[in-house]
Amino acid sequence: MTTTLYGIPNCDTVKKARTWLQDNAIDFTFHDFKKQGLTPELVKGWLQDLDWETLVNRKGTTWRNLPDERKASIVDADSALALMLENPSVIKRPVLQGAGPVSVGFSPAAFAGKFEAIK
Repeated sequence: MTTTLYGIPNCDTVKKARTWLQDNAIDFTFHDFKKQGLTPELVKGWLQDLDWETLVNRKGTTWRNLPDERKASIVDADSALALMLENPSVIKRPVLQGAGPVSVGFSPAAFAGKFEAIK
């Protein structure tokens, strides 16, 4: 099983998740989606496990800086997909793939539960 953590390296939540994975000797790959990009197929795969409203971070600076018309145009998975591909910073972080269903966000308890369940 390959575990991949997607995010941005300077995000505090991503840093905590990476540290937790390293401290718990979980083998993973980090994918910086701002530098390495995202494919439509990858994000569509995430949307099979996650609702688009969970994946789009409406509390972050990137969302707040979008024009109101752009925000109003995000009404379904297809419009959210287009926005996430245009501007990966709008994705809630981190996204964890390869340890059960795709998940977003980080908490030590949630990660412990995910990795315990697959042992």
